[in-house]
Amino acid sequence: MARSQKIISKNMSKIHSSDTSIEIRLRKALWHRGYRYRKNYKLLPGSPDIVLTKYKIAIFCDSEFFHGKDWEILKLRLEKGKNPDYWIKKIERNRNRDVETDKKLLFLGWTVIHFWGQDIARRTDECIKIIEEAIWDTQIGDF
Repeated sequence: MARSQKIISKNMSKIHSSDTSIEIRLRKALWHRGYRYRKNYKLLPGSPDIVLTKYKIAIFCDSEFFHGKDWEILKLRLEKGKNPDYWIKKIERNRNRDVETDKKLLFLGWTVIHFWGQDIARRTDECIKIIEEAIWDTQIGDF
């Protein structure tokens, strides 16, 4: 079923880069566990969505579409859709930027964690466990 340009435009206008529902969900879970964080921390490359400065952990909450989860499958779908050149270039740029940002953060001594939106929405507790393991690893490294 083809969607009108008006509907597509309305949907796209509701997409934001910060304070997304998945970010808020993960932040609330961290807060309830007693972890304090910074959000969209501009002092670091890529302005990570959540930063635990005390532990040098940068967390990114990535949407499946814009960050190209299962890229080969998604790319095939995009090739059949509207404006494939635009979307393929855009998502490939996002994926390349993610890799470059991760390299910069790792070079600066930060631990980088990426979560897919669906994982945060469906398995928030598992995401928190992964973060807590990273915290544990940084604390072990301090000894």
